Amino acid sequence: MKLEAQWIVGFVDGEGCFHVSINRHPEMTAGYQVLPEFTVVQHEKDVQILNAIKAYFGCGVVRRNHGDRMAYRVREIEHLLQKIVPFFEKHLLRTKKHIDFLKFREVLLRIQLGDHLTLDGIEEIRAIKEQMNRGKLR
Repeated sequence: MKLEAQWIVGFVDGEGCFHVSINRHPEMTAGYQVLPEFTVVQHEKDVQILNAIKAYFGCGVVRRNHGDRMAYRVREIEHLLQKIVPFFEKHLLRTKKHIDFLKFREVLLRIQLGDHLTLDGIEEIRAIKEQMNRGKLR
């Protein structure tokens, strides 16, 4: 299945998610771990679409999400910065998800600068994260 960029944009606008988790992790420098993730979820009967998106980007994994849902996930920072971010910078999302993408990109750039290694940086990332998804502080 060969996908076109604008089809992927529309599909991600409807079915994708840019998410950032911040978890306590005593072994990390600042005591927290920042986990950015790009995800697209579909019913297992449509797993071929997720595999085609994975092939298009050349990174990530397709795994069972839960129940009859499958997910395409990209968590590797380098893949997010080198493949996912440039794609969505070139091919703009058309819904409010674009705002989430911009905040997601900002978190990734802060990670790249090492901000996730300090408590102040974690708090700045947390403030950005709280503005993402589900209409909070848009």
